[in-house]
Amino acid sequence: MKNLILKSIIAAGAFFSFAVAGSQVASAHTATTSASYNTVYKLAKKNLGKPYVYGATGPSAFDCSGFTGYVYKKAAKVTLPRTAQAQYNAYKHVSSSTVKKGDLVFFGYSAYSISHVGLYVGKGKMIDAQNRGVVKEAVKAPWWHVVGYAHVTDFSTSATSTN
Repeated sequence: MKNLILKSIIAAGAFFSFAVAGSQVASAHTATTSASYNTVYKLAKKNLGKPYVYGATGPSAFDCSGFTGYVYKKAAKVTLPRTAQAQYNAYKHVSSSTVKKGDLVFFGYSAYSISHVGLYVGKGKMIDAQNRGVVKEAVKAPWWHVVGYAHVTDFSTSATSTN
């Protein structure tokens, strides 16, 4: 009887693990947009200096994921999940060597404890909302631990990208 119960528990755990892993893989996707990176960058830059408020989604104040969600929704018509962890889980991950302008950069302790997100703008910089408000800063800083990057969308090439 103990063996039967143990096998049932193991089978249920395995099923749950595959179901969770499958849903995470299935949810990793790239959104589509006709917007250019330039449009996204201009809106992000326009919000520099706005204050940080936990849970704020704009337009007068932001938290980190509220900022990335606001910029993508308004500039590219792409709706991101609400939290940094959910944004990390939702999109295809890319390496630091293949990260592109407009990708998201994530911070935390591990892939399972994402605590911050910013918008990658090239040359090792990002625009993010943090305790000093919306700022442009280096991705690699002593106070951040980069966990990874994610590609949200392929931008239109109809406009020249700047920054």
